[in-house]
Amino acid sequence: MGCGGCERCEKCGAETGARSAHPSHLSHLSHPSHLSHPSHPSHIKNKKMSLIESARRTIRRHELLHPGDRVVVALSGGADSVALLLVLRELAASGDFEVAGAAHLNHQLRGADADADEAFCHRLATASGLPLDVERIDVRSLAGKARVSIETAAHAARHEFFGRAVTRFDAAAIAVAHTRDDQAETFLLRLLRGAGPRGLGGMHPRSGVVVRPFIETARADVRAFLALQQVEFREDASNADLSIPRNSVRHELIPYLQQRFSPGILDVLDREAAIARDDSDFLEQAATVAAAKLMTFTAHAVEIDAAGLLAQPPAIARRVVGQAQRFASGARFIAFDAIDAVLAFAVSNSAGPIDLPGHRVNRRGGTIVLTKSKGRQRRAAAGTTHLRSLEFTYELGLPGQVRVPESACAISAEAEFLSSGESAAARWTLASRGDQAVVEAAKLAHPLVVRNRRPGDRFRPLGLQGHKKLQDFFVDAKVRRNDRDSIPLVVDSNGQIVWVAGHAVAEDFRVTDRTKAVVILKRLPV
Repeated sequence: MGCGGCERCEKCGAETGARSAHPSHLSHLSHPSHLSHPSHPSHIKNKKMSLIESARRTIRRHELLHPGDRVVVALSGGADSVALLLVLRELAASGDFEVAGAAHLNHQLRGADADADEAFCHRLATASGLPLDVERIDVRSLAGKARVSIETAAHAARHEFFGRAVTRFDAAAIAVAHTRDDQAETFLLRLLRGAGPRGLGGMHPRSGVVVRPFIETARADVRAFLALQQVEFREDASNADLSIPRNSVRHELIPYLQQRFSPGILDVLDREAAIARDDSDFLEQAATVAAAKLMTFTAHAVEIDAAGLLAQPPAIARRVVGQAQRFASGARFIAFDAIDAVLAFAVSNSAGPIDLPGHRVNRRGGTIVLTKSKGRQRRAAAGTTHLRSLEFTYELGLPGQVRVPESACAISAEAEFLSSGESAAARWTLASRGDQAVVEAAKLAHPLVVRNRRPGDRFRPLGLQGHKKLQDFFVDAKVRRNDRDSIPLVVDSNGQIVWVAGHAVAEDFRVTDRTKAVVILKRLPV
């Protein structure tokens, strides 16, 4: 079953269909008669090392994994995920990191074929000397109960499964096998759906615990590698179903563009996605600085200075409104129409209200007021563990401040933009100093939240090469056991720990000489 949007199932642990090749070093895998071998042209003799080196360059360029990190491979049995497993095992043998195991999610959408995919993954993992984590989820039933599409339900189920697999394997990340071709397809799909620069930026090399070592690698190179290795794999028959938008883009639109306009269209689209990501990062950074001047936060609302908002360039104004709406609506997805509705409201003389997804908009004098939903998450049900019963989560605006009674403190955040030629690293010689942390604004995924620890939490303390379990960090830092549940963590929307308040800032958010904007986090007494 195709994912119908941003991700192909064969990359991420979904079930696939039937096709195969067969390596000598995995010779005890079964080889059904209906499976065929890929071709083995002579020009692919160097593809093995080129694919491995391509993945290594991507991992190092984007700091996806570090020495000592444990990584899980999302294994569907499809061609690209099988190649990823073999490539990461090769890199692990060089000491770059450790492959902890593989993870397969059976979506239970295709009956016997899905079960055959699961069995194949078991054989491949066994032949590779790796444990396999498997879950079965009735995605069709899940979609019905949530009243969403199967593709949407499958995407959510996969990413929740990824988080559980990372925790069970005590790993730092899970690797999926999206290629440069997938990136190009994603760009076109989002372009056709009217996405802005953030959407056109496509899939990032890292999204939370998900890493993409093949994101700069051509699919043809992956297939050539498999042909050279004669590696067995399976493929979903629905990949040829042109009613699925991604398949139509892959099999019809891209070949048409290659034939009629540019043979190198995949490179062009990949480059455009990279440009869109960079542009989006810059605009979001500028919007964060503008938002710091235009927005204020109360206990239940976000307020925006209307005149100041309308004085901004449209690209910045839209992003400021989007940030306010995501905060007010509890981080819900905000469509372009909803953002423009607030801008039109700011121009009008209406006092409101207007109701938008997850929030209401009113006017009070020269101020636009977005009614804020409760920031604190529902407590766990009675009967859960002690840690779960003490869980707390609060949204943290930028700028903003939130009281954390469980920690007897407040956490504040404010943005600051550096003037031309000014060095952040020189101005803030310490990235973390007791009750204050200064972090790179451009690397933060908003909105931020303040919460306490959760099982499986990991981060990379400043100066450390690899990731570390938060539990181990607390032990090494000699934090008393009874105090650990009350220590506030600032976490971004990708789930990455930014600051362990009062103790350590994450290496991933270190300020450098190239930093242009920072976020200053403070722990305040109450």
